[in-house]
Amino acid sequence: MEVVNGRLQGPVLLISAAIHGDELNGVEVVRQILSLVDPHKLKGTLVAVPVVNVFGFLQKSRYLPDRRDLNRSFPGSLKGSIAARLANQFFNQVVSRCSHIIDLHTAAVHRTNLPQLRVNLDDPVSAAMAQAFGAPVVINAATRDGSLRAVAQAEGIPVLTYEGGEALRFDSSAISMAVKGCIRVMRSLGMQPSRRRSPPHPMVVARSTSWVRAEQDGIIRSQVALGAKVQKGEVLAKIAAPLGHGEFTLLAPKEGIVIGQHTLPLVNEGDALFHLAYFEQQQVEEAQAHIDSLLEEEPNHGMVYDVEEPGLT
Repeated sequence: MEVVNGRLQGPVLLISAAIHGDELNGVEVVRQILSLVDPHKLKGTLVAVPVVNVFGFLQKSRYLPDRRDLNRSFPGSLKGSIAARLANQFFNQVVSRCSHIIDLHTAAVHRTNLPQLRVNLDDPVSAAMAQAFGAPVVINAATRDGSLRAVAQAEGIPVLTYEGGEALRFDSSAISMAVKGCIRVMRSLGMQPSRRRSPPHPMVVARSTSWVRAEQDGIIRSQVALGAKVQKGEVLAKIAAPLGHGEFTLLAPKEGIVIGQHTLPLVNEGDALFHLAYFEQQQVEEAQAHIDSLLEEEPNHGMVYDVEEPGLT
């Protein structure tokens, strides 16, 4: 952990990463932010924690040695499992002393996420932070019991949870978006000197999300990329046995945008394959345009195994 104190008083912003030990993008985000922040121009305090779950990080594992999920263990306790003790220590010694939080995550192993924010938009401060961050998609998401965001929000601390890329991999575009987003949030909080820039894009908020699951085992050939807009009934993927018999076509249940995707070519029945975000009808085109503009700035997003229809690459 590194604490950077500015010359003047101001917000205390925590930027944390690797609560899940195999989520590496945030580690690099924190490193880059520390290299960009000049203490002489900083107002307030930056608390940078590149690796919260050191045990999992060293073992390249999402979990702690007791196989517990640290991000389901807050606020923890002084007595109990290693997860409960670590959560309690981190919450009491770090989290509770901060005024704002950005918590950096990736998708789980063998999945990848379009850069996105999960936030409580009913809180005006959190909503303003999300607007400043400028992620391709914002999800007005409920909190999960035991998560850092849940316990921090209960204490009145606004939290942005950023998701981008996949576990155990560096995704340069997801990292770049997060670095830029964190700096923009710091400027919006008055912690960094503001710059003149064009008006921000309107915040694109998903009204709901759902996973589309495999209906059979086999080899998957994805037909759409991360960030793509899909119509109801559009082919998302084809799944077949290794010899090609009994091919199954996976269809989109309704119109939406792909914000998460399974990355392995082999799937089992019931596997979550595509995470779709749904928008109000009038916002779908706006959401797609916003995503496309951001991904053009940050290339190398998306994974397409087999595209058969023109215009999808």
